[in-house]
Amino acid sequence: MSQELQGLLAALDRNRLLTWGAAAATTAVVLLALAVLRRVALARLGALATRTRTDVDDVVVAVFRRTRVFFLAAIALYAGAGLLDLTPHGQQLVTDVLTLAGVLQVGLWGNALAGLLVERHARKHPDGEGGGASVNALGYLARFALWTILALLALDNLGVNITALVAGLGVGGVAVALAVQNILGDLFASLSIVLDRPFVLGDFIVVDQLMGSVEHIGLKTTRIRSLSGEQIVFANADLLKSRIRNYKRMFERRVVLLLGVVYETPPEAVAAIPGVLRDIIESEARVRFDRAHFKGFGASSLDFEAVFYVLDPDYNTYMDIQQTINLAILRRFAADGIDFAFPSRTVYVRAPTPATPPEATHLEISPRHLTHR
Repeated sequence: MSQELQGLLAALDRNRLLTWGAAAATTAVVLLALAVLRRVALARLGALATRTRTDVDDVVVAVFRRTRVFFLAAIALYAGAGLLDLTPHGQQLVTDVLTLAGVLQVGLWGNALAGLLVERHARKHPDGEGGGASVNALGYLARFALWTILALLALDNLGVNITALVAGLGVGGVAVALAVQNILGDLFASLSIVLDRPFVLGDFIVVDQLMGSVEHIGLKTTRIRSLSGEQIVFANADLLKSRIRNYKRMFERRVVLLLGVVYETPPEAVAAIPGVLRDIIESEARVRFDRAHFKGFGASSLDFEAVFYVLDPDYNTYMDIQQTINLAILRRFAADGIDFAFPSRTVYVRAPTPATPPEATHLEISPRHLTHR
């Protein structure tokens, strides 16, 4: 006869029929009370969640709904077994049943929580701008890690020596990580992009000398559509190592206007030019003026610099405003007789100084050199 059956028979001998009845009644009452308490708690929490704007209580209620009957039954069984005089092996058996039920229930809660968070993220970003593939992968990894930890805890509570198993998993994990480190680097970079959100789908970004609109954020790569039409593919790990400029999140655009006039411009006209530039820029409703100054003396021009902000970050709007301001400056300078400078060089040619006339050379001829005929 097996040891378990002998222990059960010994327990039957030691516990009277009345005690077994009391234990069974206690188990039933506790199970019924827990079921009623679960129903009432869900009703109260559900009513409270409908009156609040936050999603946290909705998630709590949804997770609490995953509480299963077997978990309540294990608690009730443990409570009823407390009235019995069980052998140590019988007590350990009841404890193991409660432990396994508890581990399984925690796994169901965690699995439901991960699924609800992924679903909530998908509802917030129906167009996939939040990196749906990366979030789903994160959900799978979270579930896998949760069930692995719970399985190890359950085996440890059942008396199984898991030291060698944990060591083997650690060595195997290191070997796999070294083999696929590039893939894992891109995967974790993808998760970083999803969680930190330096850009989302539709953003116009500039990476080094490459630019375009974000089309796809995947587990390994991010793809952007360039202005010339081709698709540019970045590895996620390389992308996060680069300097990214996100123009979609620009609130206003700073513009520096540079121009030069000829050196022949009168000083009075030069002094009036900053005020003219200010008046022209401030006449635009979607522009905030910052400053305008006579900047300095260039190689072929008197240089001016004006700075203003376009309050709309749209590039086409910026170009329309820039064109309007440029035309206004061109008309105003033409009306005031101010000429724009262009790269030029003036060469002054100097006539040479006349040389001093040479002194007269006197040739003396001796009479004895003359020949008479």
